[in-house]
Amino acid sequence: MARYSADFIKMMPKSDLHLHLDGSLRLDSLIEMAKRSQVTLPATSVTGLKELVFKDRYQNLGEYLHCFQYTCAVLRDPENLQQAAYELALDNQAEGVNYIEVRFAPQLLIDLTRGIDFDRIMHAVNNGLKQAMQEYNATEAVLSGQKPPFYYGIINCAMRMFGNKGFSPYYTNLFQLMRDFAPMDVIKLAAMELVRASVRLRDDEGIPIVGLDLAGQEAGYPAGKFKEVYEYAHQHFLLKTLHAGEAYGAESVFEAITECYADRIGHGYSMFIPEMIKDPAITDKTKYINNLASYIADKRIAVEVCLTSNLQTNPAITDIRQHKFKDMLEHRIATVICTDNRLVSNTTVSKEYQLALDNFDVPLKRLKDMVAYGFKKSFFPGSYVEKRQYAKQCLEYFDRVAQRYGFI
Repeated sequence: MARYSADFIKMMPKSDLHLHLDGSLRLDSLIEMAKRSQVTLPATSVTGLKELVFKDRYQNLGEYLHCFQYTCAVLRDPENLQQAAYELALDNQAEGVNYIEVRFAPQLLIDLTRGIDFDRIMHAVNNGLKQAMQEYNATEAVLSGQKPPFYYGIINCAMRMFGNKGFSPYYTNLFQLMRDFAPMDVIKLAAMELVRASVRLRDDEGIPIVGLDLAGQEAGYPAGKFKEVYEYAHQHFLLKTLHAGEAYGAESVFEAITECYADRIGHGYSMFIPEMIKDPAITDKTKYINNLASYIADKRIAVEVCLTSNLQTNPAITDIRQHKFKDMLEHRIATVICTDNRLVSNTTVSKEYQLALDNFDVPLKRLKDMVAYGFKKSFFPGSYVEKRQYAKQCLEYFDRVAQRYGFI
């Protein structure tokens, strides 16, 4: 097994294609933002918040997602939102990440009583990311060609479900207005509103909204329910990813591909667990999984792998070597190493690579392929030709770094 140092991993070009803005704030900034916005937190110190909220291990996905009520509360303020986006880009740049796709659910942050609408939210996020990009790309290292430039895209998340619990002003108001409708119909309406607004803002104002995601509880809320939403995205050249195979099995991934035209899959590890297949019509579960994995590999549908996050939300995984990343490698699936949530999972892209490379057999050629997928399977906010040129530039930089560290 090849050994890769932390310095090499930090220096090599990287991407993060599964990066939740509302799960990736700086903890000290969260405290500062809460004071500024008069949001009450369970603790007012970094240590206290780590003990009570942002833990190293969670009981389940529900406890993991509990953290977001505090981050969303402070981000329901455009000033805080722009700061969070700016700092997130800086933190990635500092560890050698060249390209990020920042995703979040804008509708969780809408508060029309305070004048915070969809457009204002999207402009705040874009302004923060754009400022960080422009500052970085004006540095001597980038201008001289020593390092690749930094770019970003934005992915908007539709929610699979949302209870009327008062957590989100937008959803609370929507459920009240449509109290006579079935909850799923309300959620689907919100998702369609989101995708239409995303396409409008991309086309009319040039905000680099590059993709649509479907987040939230998988079990009981299948992707197929959102087929019309994803058809609209598909017809308007908005690229598509879905959380699938995180808390539900292979059928969830199958549905994401066949019903929602998924270009990438978020997480995907549960699709390799036969016990999680619920459809009684699937009698040979191993064959079903192998056929699905082969199809994904053949079509180069990339899987956004989030190792630490999966360890935290699934107590059954007691050792990283039990993670189904091994199965993905064996099936030659295009895998991209991602963080999911830098704050909630207490991780970075470099940490995630280190975790993968220390525990799975990834020779240099395979590592370069993984790095390449991060750029080639991105939803880059430019033409295909421009994306290829950028990927080539980053991979040439990978070769220079590998040579510097004696791998070539």
